[in-house]
Amino acid sequence: MAEDFKKVETLVDQFREYVNTRLSQAKLSVAEKISKVVSGVIVMLMAALVFFLFLVLLSVAGAIAIGQWVGSLWLGFVIVAGLVLLIGLLLWAARDRILRIPFMNTLIEALFEKDNDEED
Repeated sequence: MAEDFKKVETLVDQFREYVNTRLSQAKLSVAEKISKVVSGVIVMLMAALVFFLFLVLLSVAGAIAIGQWVGSLWLGFVIVAGLVLLIGLLLWAARDRILRIPFMNTLIEALFEKDNDEED
């Protein structure tokens, strides 16, 4: 009878260790996925900032060039501002297709991808 209790205690201890190990593994997996998502967002924001600066400088150069071609610098800036506004309105109209859905898909893929070590 005492041996049965020892076996049960050993089994309970092993089960407790197994549960603790699985919880630790789940915590590490969540931490890895969160860090992957956060680093991806930071990289995307940095790339967007560089692209934004490129577009601003390109717009200024284009406005100056158009202004010299037309003969009025302020008219060149107005024309470029109108083009930027038109592009902005088109992007706003298609924001779900262009931004929201791809971002959601990337986020879902990063959060729910299967680990190589999982055997579920």
